[in-house]
Amino acid sequence: MYLEIVSPEATLFSGEVEAVTVPGLNGDFQMLNNHAAIVSSLKEGFIKISGAVTLNADVEEHFSKGENNTTLLKINSGTVEMKDNKVIVLAD
Repeated sequence: MYLEIVSPEATLFSGEVEAVTVPGLNGDFQMLNNHAAIVSSLKEGFIKISGAVTLNADVEEHFSKGENNTTLLKINSGTVEMKDNKVIVLAD
């Protein structure tokens, strides 16, 4: 599936991923390939990207490495939309 993470300053990530976990208002939830369409608000926490991730050097400092080949991005809040195998996260 395709993931795009956008902040007010820049596009932080765009590319193919295996899975993404986001901090929903009612708890973390994960989206995989062919997940049902969804729109949700996000709270403070970490976006966890699973799979091989290539980051641009100009945004690399925003991310950290997690366990089991995951890449983490800390957010304060945001919104996520999943539709047609594309996830768009608007993150603060």
